[in-house]
Amino acid sequence: MPDPRDLRGRSDGHPDHPAHRAHRTRAQERADEIDISPSKLVAEIEALQAELAASNTKAEEYLAGLQRERAEFSNYRRRTTEEREQMLGLAGEDLIRKVLVLADDFDLAIEARPEAIASEPWVEGVTAIDRKLRGLLESEGVRQIEAEPGTPFDPREHEAIANVAGSGHPEGSIVDVVRRGYKLRDRVIRPALVAVAAEPAPTT
Repeated sequence: MPDPRDLRGRSDGHPDHPAHRAHRTRAQERADEIDISPSKLVAEIEALQAELAASNTKAEEYLAGLQRERAEFSNYRRRTTEEREQMLGLAGEDLIRKVLVLADDFDLAIEARPEAIASEPWVEGVTAIDRKLRGLLESEGVRQIEAEPGTPFDPREHEAIANVAGSGHPEGSIVDVVRRGYKLRDRVIRPALVAVAAEPAPTT
């Protein structure tokens, strides 16, 4: 007759035996519940791929939106910078025009000084101030327009206020400068007022 202990041992070793189930861990039970069939795995992979594609699409949309925002901000910053520089330029040009009026006064004062007092210290002081003023204007990009007698008249830089016949200069050339003209960098901010040689009057 078989030993009952042997029968008991074999019965206890069966997976479905209550004693065997009592020793199974919770992890093992959960592992048994997981469906690892090929069709299930394929479906899950496809679902994950769809989620990844959706995430990539959303990320690309966010990136495109960020790039648009950065481009718009860059354009806005450039426009505001240009507008500010333009406003400052206009303000600076207006100030330069006012300073040029002072330069005209210095020109008149120096040209009209009597020779008898030309060597006086205060006259030399006025001349020194005029030189400093000219240096300040040059440092800001202001330079005098060439308008020496004999220079051809250029309507872009000169403004004729008189025609002089019999000046000895070729017709259309500058005879005299009534008021100096100036450029701010490459742009004329005040044309030179000049007298221009006219065609000689016909002889009878």
